[in-house]
Amino acid sequence: MALPKILYEHLKLPVVAAPLFIISNPDLVIAQCKAGVVGSFPALNARPVEELDRWLEKITNELAEYDDQNPEFPSAPFAVNQIVHSSNDRLQHDVEMCVKWRVPIVITSLGAKEFVNEAVHSYGGIVLHDIINNRFAKKAVAKGADGLIAVAAGAGGHAGSLSPFALVQEIREWFDGPLLLSGSIANGDAVLATEAMGADLSYIGSAFIATDEANAVHAYKQAVVDYNADDIILSNLFTGIHGNYLRPSIEAAGLDPKNLPESDPSQMSFGSGEDSVPKAWKDIWGCGQGIGAVKSILTTQNLVDRLESEYKSAKLRIL
Repeated sequence: MALPKILYEHLKLPVVAAPLFIISNPDLVIAQCKAGVVGSFPALNARPVEELDRWLEKITNELAEYDDQNPEFPSAPFAVNQIVHSSNDRLQHDVEMCVKWRVPIVITSLGAKEFVNEAVHSYGGIVLHDIINNRFAKKAVAKGADGLIAVAAGAGGHAGSLSPFALVQEIREWFDGPLLLSGSIANGDAVLATEAMGADLSYIGSAFIATDEANAVHAYKQAVVDYNADDIILSNLFTGIHGNYLRPSIEAAGLDPKNLPESDPSQMSFGSGEDSVPKAWKDIWGCGQGIGAVKSILTTQNLVDRLESEYKSAKLRIL
Protein backbone atom coordinates (compact mmCIF):
# COMPACT_ATOMS: atom_id res chain seq x y z
CA MET A 1 0.00 0.00 0.00
CA ALA A 2 1.38 3.41 -0.94
CA LEU A 3 1.95 5.88 1.88
CA PRO A 4 -0.70 8.64 1.84
CA LYS A 5 0.65 11.93 0.51
CA ILE A 6 -0.19 13.65 3.78
CA LEU A 7 2.50 11.57 5.50
CA TYR A 8 5.37 12.54 3.22
CA GLU A 9 4.56 15.37 0.79
CA HIS A 10 5.58 18.35 2.95
CA LEU A 11 7.77 16.62 5.51
CA LYS A 12 11.44 17.49 5.83
CA LEU A 13 11.92 14.24 7.77
CA PRO A 14 9.83 11.07 8.17
CA VAL A 15 8.84 12.18 11.67
CA VAL A 16 5.62 12.73 13.58
CA ALA A 17 6.00 14.67 16.83
CA ALA A 18 4.09 12.74 19.46
CA PRO A 19 1.29 14.47 21.41
CA LEU A 20 2.57 15.29 24.89
CA PHE A 21 0.02 15.58 27.70
CA ILE A 22 0.04 19.11 29.17
CA ILE A 23 3.22 19.97 27.21
CA SER A 24 1.97 20.17 23.61
CA ASN A 25 0.25 23.48 22.85
CA PRO A 26 -0.51 25.51 19.72
CA ASP A 27 2.87 27.26 19.76
CA LEU A 28 4.75 23.95 19.83
CA VAL A 29 2.52 22.37 17.17
CA ILE A 30 2.88 25.35 14.83
CA ALA A 31 6.66 25.37 15.30
CA GLN A 32 6.85 21.63 14.58
CA CYS A 33 4.82 21.95 11.39
CA LYS A 34 6.81 24.96 10.16
CA ALA A 35 10.02 23.05 10.85
CA GLY A 36 8.86 20.23 8.58
CA VAL A 37 7.54 17.46 10.85
CA VAL A 38 3.96 16.58 11.76
CA GLY A 39 3.01 18.48 14.91
CA SER A 40 0.42 17.14 17.31
CA PHE A 41 -1.33 17.72 20.63
CA PRO A 42 -3.83 15.84 22.82
CA ALA A 43 -7.33 17.27 22.58
CA LEU A 44 -7.50 17.04 26.38
CA ASN A 45 -4.73 19.65 26.66
CA ALA A 46 -7.22 22.31 25.57
CA ARG A 47 -9.08 23.15 28.77
CA PRO A 48 -11.83 24.03 29.36
CA VAL A 49 -13.47 22.08 26.58
CA GLU A 50 -14.37 25.26 24.66
CA GLU A 51 -10.66 26.03 24.29
CA LEU A 52 -10.21 23.29 21.70
CA ASP A 53 -12.15 25.30 19.10
CA ARG A 54 -9.84 28.27 19.68
CA TRP A 55 -6.70 26.13 19.51
CA LEU A 56 -7.74 24.59 16.21
CA GLU A 57 -8.61 27.99 14.77
CA LYS A 58 -5.20 29.37 15.76
CA ILE A 59 -3.23 26.41 14.37
CA THR A 60 -5.23 26.23 11.14
CA ASN A 61 -5.07 29.94 10.41
CA GLU A 62 -1.41 30.46 11.31
CA LEU A 63 -0.28 27.51 9.21
CA ALA A 64 -2.42 28.68 6.28
CA GLU A 65 -0.87 32.14 6.51
CA TYR A 66 2.61 30.60 6.66
CA ASP A 67 1.87 28.46 3.60
CA ASP A 68 0.68 31.52 1.64
CA GLN A 69 3.97 33.24 2.44
CA ASN A 70 6.11 30.16 1.77
CA PRO A 71 4.56 28.36 -1.21
CA GLU A 72 7.82 26.57 -2.07
CA PHE A 73 8.25 25.19 1.47
CA PRO A 74 4.77 24.81 3.00
CA SER A 75 4.22 23.52 6.50
CA ALA A 76 3.74 19.89 7.43
CA PRO A 77 0.24 18.79 8.50
CA PHE A 78 -0.84 18.61 12.13
CA ALA A 79 -2.60 15.98 14.20
CA VAL A 80 -4.93 15.85 17.19
CA ASN A 81 -4.79 12.99 19.66
CA GLN A 82 -8.11 11.63 20.94
CA ILE A 83 -8.28 9.40 24.03
CA VAL A 84 -10.87 6.86 22.93
CA HIS A 85 -11.67 5.50 26.38
CA SER A 86 -14.96 5.36 28.25
CA SER A 87 -13.62 7.73 30.91
CA ASN A 88 -13.24 10.53 28.35
CA ASP A 89 -16.61 12.26 28.55
CA ARG A 90 -15.68 14.96 26.01
CA LEU A 91 -14.78 12.62 23.14
CA GLN A 92 -17.91 13.35 21.09
CA HIS A 93 -17.41 17.11 21.37
CA ASP A 94 -13.71 16.90 20.54
CA VAL A 95 -14.34 14.74 17.47
CA GLU A 96 -16.93 17.27 16.28
CA MET A 97 -14.30 20.00 16.57
CA CYS A 98 -11.90 17.92 14.46
CA VAL A 99 -14.60 17.60 11.82
CA LYS A 100 -15.35 21.33 11.94
CA TRP A 101 -11.71 22.26 11.36
CA ARG A 102 -10.99 19.29 9.08
CA VAL A 103 -7.99 18.17 11.14
CA PRO A 104 -5.72 16.34 8.66
CA ILE A 105 -4.62 13.56 11.01
CA VAL A 106 -6.29 12.17 14.11
CA ILE A 107 -4.35 9.93 16.48
CA THR A 108 -6.47 7.62 18.62
CA SER A 109 -5.34 6.01 21.87
CA LEU A 110 -6.62 3.60 24.54
CA GLY A 111 -9.34 2.03 22.47
CA ALA A 112 -10.67 2.07 18.92
CA LYS A 113 -14.14 3.29 18.02
CA GLU A 114 -15.58 3.14 14.54
CA PHE A 115 -17.54 6.38 14.84
CA VAL A 116 -14.31 8.32 15.33
CA ASN A 117 -12.78 6.81 12.20
CA GLU A 118 -15.94 7.43 10.20
CA ALA A 119 -16.10 11.07 11.31
CA VAL A 120 -12.51 11.73 10.26
CA HIS A 121 -12.95 9.90 6.96
CA SER A 122 -16.04 12.00 6.20
CA TYR A 123 -13.88 15.00 5.27
CA GLY A 124 -10.84 13.12 3.95
CA GLY A 125 -8.70 12.95 7.10
CA ILE A 126 -6.77 9.89 8.21
CA VAL A 127 -6.66 8.06 11.53
CA LEU A 128 -3.53 6.62 13.12
CA HIS A 129 -4.07 4.36 16.12
CA ASP A 130 -1.39 3.67 18.71
CA ILE A 131 -0.94 0.10 19.90
CA ILE A 132 1.46 -1.90 22.07
CA ASN A 133 1.05 -5.36 20.54
CA ASN A 134 -0.04 -7.18 17.40
CA ARG A 135 -3.44 -8.17 18.79
CA PHE A 136 -4.45 -4.56 19.37
CA ALA A 137 -3.05 -3.64 15.95
CA LYS A 138 -5.38 -6.08 14.20
CA LYS A 139 -8.38 -4.79 16.17
CA ALA A 140 -7.60 -1.19 15.23
CA VAL A 141 -7.33 -1.93 11.52
CA ALA A 142 -10.51 -4.03 11.62
CA LYS A 143 -12.36 -1.01 13.03
CA GLY A 144 -11.15 1.30 10.28
CA ALA A 145 -7.84 2.85 11.34
CA ASP A 146 -5.75 3.94 8.34
CA GLY A 147 -2.41 3.45 10.02
CA LEU A 148 -0.73 2.22 13.19
CA ILE A 149 1.68 3.65 15.72
CA ALA A 150 3.72 0.83 17.26
CA VAL A 151 4.54 1.94 20.80
CA ALA A 152 7.53 -0.18 21.78
CA ALA A 153 9.61 -0.52 24.93
CA GLY A 154 11.37 2.65 25.99
CA ALA A 155 8.72 5.09 24.80
CA GLY A 156 7.93 8.07 26.98
CA GLY A 157 4.71 8.19 28.98
CA HIS A 158 2.42 5.21 28.43
CA ALA A 159 4.69 2.63 26.87
CA GLY A 160 4.71 -0.89 25.50
CA SER A 161 6.97 -3.71 26.64
CA LEU A 162 7.93 -5.29 23.32
CA SER A 163 11.15 -4.79 21.40
CA PRO A 164 10.65 -2.51 18.39
CA PHE A 165 12.21 -5.23 16.20
CA ALA A 166 9.65 -7.82 17.30
CA LEU A 167 6.67 -5.47 17.17
CA VAL A 168 7.37 -4.05 13.70
CA GLN A 169 8.19 -7.50 12.32
CA GLU A 170 4.90 -9.02 13.52
CA ILE A 171 2.80 -6.15 12.21
CA ARG A 172 4.51 -6.11 8.82
CA GLU A 173 3.68 -9.80 8.31
CA TRP A 174 0.08 -8.81 7.59
CA PHE A 175 -0.17 -4.99 7.39
CA ASP A 176 1.29 -2.95 4.52
CA GLY A 177 -0.31 0.36 5.47
CA PRO A 178 1.20 3.37 7.24
CA LEU A 179 3.27 2.26 10.23
CA LEU A 180 4.95 4.56 12.72
CA LEU A 181 7.35 3.48 15.44
CA SER A 182 7.65 4.94 18.93
CA GLY A 183 10.28 4.19 21.54
CA SER A 184 13.61 5.85 22.39
CA ILE A 185 13.90 7.72 19.08
CA ALA A 186 15.72 11.00 19.69
CA ASN A 187 18.36 11.36 16.97
CA GLY A 188 18.61 11.07 13.20
CA ASP A 189 20.35 7.70 13.34
CA ALA A 190 17.30 6.23 15.08
CA VAL A 191 14.99 7.79 12.48
CA LEU A 192 16.90 5.99 9.73
CA ALA A 193 16.92 2.75 11.77
CA THR A 194 13.14 3.00 12.03
CA GLU A 195 12.87 2.92 8.24
CA ALA A 196 15.37 0.05 8.01
CA MET A 197 13.18 -2.01 10.33
CA GLY A 198 10.19 -1.58 8.06
CA ALA A 199 8.30 1.32 9.61
CA ASP A 200 7.46 4.42 7.57
CA LEU A 201 7.91 7.19 10.10
CA SER A 202 9.36 7.83 13.54
CA TYR A 203 7.14 9.00 16.39
CA ILE A 204 9.23 11.30 18.59
CA GLY A 205 8.05 12.77 21.88
CA SER A 206 10.56 13.24 24.70
CA ALA A 207 13.11 15.21 22.68
CA PHE A 208 10.49 17.92 22.10
CA ILE A 209 10.03 18.43 25.85
CA ALA A 210 13.42 20.20 25.89
CA THR A 211 12.36 22.89 23.42
CA ASP A 212 11.63 26.56 23.97
CA GLU A 213 8.03 26.23 22.76
CA ALA A 214 7.07 23.28 24.97
CA ASN A 215 4.70 23.97 27.87
CA ALA A 216 6.96 22.43 30.51
CA VAL A 217 8.69 24.02 33.47
CA HIS A 218 12.38 24.72 33.02
CA ALA A 219 13.38 22.07 35.57
CA TYR A 220 11.58 19.42 33.50
CA LYS A 221 13.29 20.53 30.29
CA GLN A 222 16.68 20.59 32.01
CA ALA A 223 16.11 17.12 33.46
CA VAL A 224 15.60 15.76 29.95
CA VAL A 225 19.01 17.23 29.11
CA ASP A 226 20.79 16.14 32.28
CA TYR A 227 19.59 12.55 32.69
CA ASN A 228 19.67 9.41 30.54
CA ALA A 229 18.13 5.97 30.03
CA ASP A 230 19.19 4.71 33.45
CA ASP A 231 17.02 7.40 35.02
CA ILE A 232 13.77 6.23 33.42
CA ILE A 233 11.38 4.26 35.65
CA LEU A 234 8.53 2.09 34.35
CA SER A 235 5.47 2.09 36.64
CA ASN A 236 1.67 1.90 36.52
CA LEU A 237 1.23 3.66 39.88
CA PHE A 238 0.37 7.08 38.55
CA THR A 239 -2.34 6.39 35.95
CA GLY A 240 -3.13 2.68 36.16
CA ILE A 241 -1.24 2.06 32.90
CA HIS A 242 2.45 1.29 32.71
CA GLY A 243 4.43 4.31 31.67
CA ASN A 244 7.99 5.63 31.71
CA TYR A 245 8.88 8.50 34.02
CA LEU A 246 11.95 10.48 35.07
CA ARG A 247 13.42 9.17 38.33
CA PRO A 248 14.24 12.63 39.79
CA SER A 249 10.57 13.68 39.64
CA ILE A 250 9.54 10.51 41.48
CA GLU A 251 12.13 11.14 44.17
CA ALA A 252 11.06 14.79 44.45
CA ALA A 253 7.55 13.54 45.23
CA GLY A 254 8.93 11.62 48.21
CA LEU A 255 8.70 8.17 46.62
CA ASP A 256 11.31 5.44 46.25
CA PRO A 257 11.65 4.64 42.54
CA LYS A 258 12.90 1.14 43.40
CA ASN A 259 9.86 0.31 45.53
CA LEU A 260 6.79 1.73 43.83
CA PRO A 261 3.51 -0.09 44.53
CA GLU A 262 1.32 -1.43 41.75
CA SER A 263 -1.86 0.43 40.84
CA ASP A 264 -5.24 -1.07 39.94
CA PRO A 265 -5.47 -0.93 36.11
CA SER A 266 -9.27 -0.68 36.33
CA GLN A 267 -8.88 2.71 38.01
CA MET A 268 -7.30 4.32 34.97
CA SER A 269 -6.87 8.08 35.12
CA PHE A 270 -5.32 10.79 32.96
CA GLY A 271 -3.44 12.99 35.33
CA SER A 272 -4.85 12.91 38.83
CA GLY A 273 -5.15 9.43 40.34
CA GLU A 274 -5.71 8.97 44.07
CA ASP A 275 -5.35 12.04 46.27
CA SER A 276 -2.31 10.47 47.94
CA VAL A 277 -0.58 9.86 44.60
CA PRO A 278 1.37 12.70 42.93
CA LYS A 279 -0.10 13.86 39.65
CA ALA A 280 1.17 12.53 36.37
CA TRP A 281 2.16 14.45 34.26
CA LYS A 282 2.41 17.60 36.32
CA ASP A 283 4.41 16.26 39.27
CA ILE A 284 5.68 13.00 37.80
CA TRP A 285 7.40 13.72 34.51
CA GLY A 286 6.84 11.33 31.63
CA CYS A 287 9.92 10.62 29.55
CA GLY A 288 11.39 7.99 27.23
CA GLN A 289 14.69 6.16 27.31
CA GLY A 290 16.17 7.98 24.32
CA ILE A 291 16.95 11.23 26.14
CA GLY A 292 20.70 10.55 26.22
CA ALA A 293 20.71 12.11 22.75
CA VAL A 294 19.28 15.39 24.09
CA LYS A 295 22.20 17.65 25.03
CA SER A 296 20.60 21.08 25.37
CA ILE A 297 17.34 22.99 25.30
CA LEU A 298 16.74 24.15 21.74
CA THR A 299 14.13 25.85 19.64
CA THR A 300 11.91 23.37 17.82
CA GLN A 301 13.44 24.47 14.52
CA ASN A 302 16.95 23.80 15.82
CA LEU A 303 15.94 20.37 17.11
CA VAL A 304 14.47 19.38 13.73
CA ASP A 305 17.56 20.76 11.98
CA ARG A 306 19.73 18.57 14.23
CA LEU A 307 17.63 15.50 13.49
CA GLU A 308 17.82 16.21 9.75
CA SER A 309 21.60 16.63 9.81
CA GLU A 310 22.06 13.38 11.77
CA TYR A 311 19.65 11.56 9.48
CA LYS A 312 21.53 12.62 6.35
CA SER A 313 24.89 11.72 7.91
CA ALA A 314 23.58 8.30 8.90
CA LYS A 315 22.44 7.67 5.34
CA LEU A 316 25.86 8.55 3.98
CA ARG A 317 27.58 6.16 6.38
CA ILE A 318 25.67 3.15 5.10
CA LEU A 319 25.94 3.88 1.37
